[in-house]
Amino acid sequence: MTSIRPPRRRSNARRLPAALAGVTAGLLVAGLAASPAEAESGTTTPGAVARTAGHSRFVPGPCPRTADPVPPLAGANCGTLTVPENRSRPRGRKITLSVAIVPAATRRHASDPIVWLAGGPGDDAVSEAQLAVDGGLNRDRDVIFMSQRGTYSADPVLTCPNIDEFNARAVGLVFDAPSTGRLHVQATRACRDRLVRRTADLGAYNTTESAADYADLRVALGIRLWNVFGISYGTDLALTYMRTHPQGVRSVGIDGVLPPSLAGGAVTWKAAREGFDGLFAACAQQPACNQRYPHLSRTFQGLVSKLEAHPVTTHVTVPGQPGPVKVVIDGGTLVTWLTSATHLAPGVPRSIDELAHGNPQRIAEQWAGGKLSPQAVGRVAHGLAYGVFCGEWTPYETQAEVIRAGRRVFPTFPRSVLANAPQLAFLHDDCRAWNVPAQPRAVRSVVRSDIPTLVMSAGFDAQTAPSNGPYVARTLSRSTTVKIPYVAHVAFAESPCAQTITRSFFDTPTAPDKSCLAGLQPPRFEIAP
Repeated sequence: MTSIRPPRRRSNARRLPAALAGVTAGLLVAGLAASPAEAESGTTTPGAVARTAGHSRFVPGPCPRTADPVPPLAGANCGTLTVPENRSRPRGRKITLSVAIVPAATRRHASDPIVWLAGGPGDDAVSEAQLAVDGGLNRDRDVIFMSQRGTYSADPVLTCPNIDEFNARAVGLVFDAPSTGRLHVQATRACRDRLVRRTADLGAYNTTESAADYADLRVALGIRLWNVFGISYGTDLALTYMRTHPQGVRSVGIDGVLPPSLAGGAVTWKAAREGFDGLFAACAQQPACNQRYPHLSRTFQGLVSKLEAHPVTTHVTVPGQPGPVKVVIDGGTLVTWLTSATHLAPGVPRSIDELAHGNPQRIAEQWAGGKLSPQAVGRVAHGLAYGVFCGEWTPYETQAEVIRAGRRVFPTFPRSVLANAPQLAFLHDDCRAWNVPAQPRAVRSVVRSDIPTLVMSAGFDAQTAPSNGPYVARTLSRSTTVKIPYVAHVAFAESPCAQTITRSFFDTPTAPDKSCLAGLQPPRFEIAP
């Protein structure tokens, strides 16, 4: 399983986890201002005192452990929020979520902070504090990070290193083979068997419970109004939060949009097509790229069918590995590689062309390098991911519907490729092994709201479709829709323009400054000799 989130990149602008989201209308927009509000004098600093919110309680304390150093935590106010594992049994088992509040960079700052909702499902929000700071999100607001239930800095932590280790070994297997699927499900079942000894209720790790956790956090921190910013799966969570707990929300930003009403395998096929087409079109519009790599989309699609029938095996050198690593590339491998390789857009046309001419090394090195990185093991909370996938997605989407959705956008792809949607291979089989109850159909509801919302998508996003943005905005009456061209999934992570627009939105949610869009240029694609 590969969760829906951006892959880890080494640039300073992107520090994400391992590789390859009522009350009356008047109350909803209370406190909306045309410019940042100054901090209220005499108010208690959020996170400074213990408070109770219903059956949840925040207690100040040390900052949590993280897989990598996170420098912004050195100046953060931290603590824990203890919540019911299952709110239908509020006096039952409790779980603990880590909280870190990174202060605003300026002394006189707005009183309404931003809460950051991480992607995945299963990424750790506290570990993403550097990404937010690098993007200037804390320029004049505190930014709050809370580990979603089950994630790396929560208790219990529902990571599954055995699944990550299987994904590393699987680079030497045929991606779409039934035998690979059986091993995949075995790893999933082994993970489940281990986690049931840590938690009473795997079915309680889902978006609805997480949204309630954030609602309790706002009250427990004594915050009257705050703003929400969600990336990738965090947009699913943000939209659910808007629908179920709109109180006290001044504005919402979502980037890399995954609507709850569409989430599943079918939309990942649409995303792949839109992201690939965006990148291929950018190449076609540059004379040098188009001349050297003509008909790139046709070449790619032909390779998928060819490799699915006759997979290619090669060996590559991967840092940290004792010897050459065997890599098998079939059609499913190629599709899944490209969904993440759009983050490395300048080199994609050359990599596809080299593969078409019998040289798979560049693609094999990237594919194996991501899976075999030490950063890919033990960081993603598969326990939360499968709770979302299997409780909210697969109960409302059949395997046949996934295949039909794939065939609509890629009619030439073999059925074996179409059966394994990008990022979600063997998902229905995995969910039968995970065996958690379906969440109520209401989790699939279209979200309707008049909370001011920034809906941001990226032109090369092959993980959550760029068209998801306008789809969501139709029922968000005070939304601003922005498409950042020439970047991949989660524009805020790599586009200074996206960061500028986001900061401007939280300053003036009804009129963000989008002027930087006019100056954006496509990447300069690599041209092989």
